[in-house]
Amino acid sequence: MGLSVSAQRVIKPKLIEVDWKGIIYKKEKSIDLRLHENGASIAYNSGTIKSYHRTNYYHLELGYTKDEREKTQSKISRLGRSGSYAYGKINSLINVRGGVGVKKYLSEKEKKNGLAVGYTYQIGPSLALLKPYYLDLIYVETFNDQQVSTVRSEKYSEQNADKFLEDGSISDRSSFFRGFDELKVRAGVQGKVGLHLAMGAFDEYVKAFETGIMFDIYPSKIPILLETENVPNRRMFFRLYLNFQFGKRSN
Repeated sequence: MGLSVSAQRVIKPKLIEVDWKGIIYKKEKSIDLRLHENGASIAYNSGTIKSYHRTNYYHLELGYTKDEREKTQSKISRLGRSGSYAYGKINSLINVRGGVGVKKYLSEKEKKNGLAVGYTYQIGPSLALLKPYYLDLIYVETFNDQQVSTVRSEKYSEQNADKFLEDGSISDRSSFFRGFDELKVRAGVQGKVGLHLAMGAFDEYVKAFETGIMFDIYPSKIPILLETENVPNRRMFFRLYLNFQFGKRSN
């Protein structure tokens, strides 16, 4: 009589862990709020997520730049008006920047809501829009043996140079919107390199912080201030920046 023994093999089902490290989204759109040493800007980015480590994006930015040597003076004019103006300033600089960039992560893939550390770089064209800086200048004229003071809004010229640079003849700066019909355009190149820190790199919503170096370079000097031997204008602008980025990812 034969004895047969059979053993039954029990297979436990393997637990599947949900991994948030995969690529969930393909597109990324965001807004930048950037502060730098001599101004600020706002920008729009449209990106394509190639992999966890890399996102390619297009960039469009509008901002302004001051010369760090600008000195704003507050005063009460002889007409009794209180005002402020930048002494020796002849143009306001508005920046329009476009470009293509890359964002790359260095850290390992984190769980959802983790911090991703990486870097970003960008390059493209830069347009310097120069808007004449207008001041309200005081003119004293004589009519019928009586002196009458009038105020005229004027930009700098060789003809009014003495009054434009004389504190006693300046009442206030004119409206910011004065001079937009006289814009002059200078074309150059811009770029940036920065450290990128992203919260929740796999979330639907973009929340990131950047800090780094940005630059604008033009083929000729940008006349923000009235140039003198001691105050030369420049064609290259290098500065540190802080950037706050908000947006949304999608398929």
